[in-house]
Amino acid sequence: MSMMKEFKAFAMRGNVVDMAVGIVIGGAFGKIVSSLVADVIMPLVGTLLGGVSFSDLAITLKAASGDAAAVTLNYGILIQTIVDFVIIAFAIFMVIRAMNALKKKEEAAPAAPPAPTAEETLLGEIRDLLKQK
Repeated sequence: MSMMKEFKAFAMRGNVVDMAVGIVIGGAFGKIVSSLVADVIMPLVGTLLGGVSFSDLAITLKAASGDAAAVTLNYGILIQTIVDFVIIAFAIFMVIRAMNALKKKEEAAPAAPPAPTAEETLLGEIRDLLKQK
């Protein structure tokens, strides 16, 4: 039973929950970028290159025979995946760059000086009274 308690404590730790949320959001973001590349960017690039469909680009290594399917090297899908990666990497770079800029801004802002203690305030009042005499 203690192993279950230990696992629950581990799973409910803030960092683990934050990481899980990040993984879920990252997976969803990856699907969005994949759709953007496959359904928007690559058709546009294919049209600009003369109507080429990147998902159909392949080299046939062995032609289909009977029930056996053709053996192909699908380099068009590889190109599409590389474009996916570049877009995701750029988006992550921009997020990290923005976070670093915010962190620098926080570090650059000087901290407010601490409020004087009661003793310092009293000494200041005594000094002011002595100056008046």
